Amino acid sequence: MDRLKLILYYIIIFNLPSSKFGKIFNTIRIWYISFVLKISNYDKNNKFENKVYISNAKNLSIGKHCHINERVFIQGAVIGNYVMIAPNVAILNSTHKHDMIDKPMIMQGDIKDLNPIIEDDVWIGRNAIILPGVKIGKGSIVGAGAVVTKDVKKYTIVGGVPAKVLKIRTNNEK
Repeated sequence: MDRLKLILYYIIIFNLPSSKFGKIFNTIRIWYISFVLKISNYDKNNKFENKVYISNAKNLSIGKHCHINERVFIQGAVIGNYVMIAPNVAILNSTHKHDMIDKPMIMQGDIKDLNPIIEDDVWIGRNAIILPGVKIGKGSIVGAGAVVTKDVKKYTIVGGVPAKVLKIRTNNEK
């Protein structure tokens, strides 16, 4: 049944026009995500744009007042409240095993369900990649194009490949 719900998501909901063409499309997406896929509590303030790829709905939860832009790829994650995710972001929860050099990597299998945790009030910039198992702390900013390989402490701005600390956010910023 869960597979059928995801198939219907891709046939109907995935391709609805962007909310830029009318609030009704976002409302339909949020309703489907909240009541059918059950990955978010219904919140009229959430924005879930078109063409968001959901790999595994059972490993995904989305908080309130979040904005997930178009062409975001989500394998699984815990996403807090007030989170902004720019277009083309990839959030991954699995990786390939590669520790045996005498066996082809493709034959070694996968490590799955390493869901990233994205805490409240996080902004993830365009084309960023969040690798499996990382935690992005409250109030953090991930710069465009960054590859997050390690945990990010709260109120930290990171960027680059791999992502490195650029600045700590404070209340005295102007």
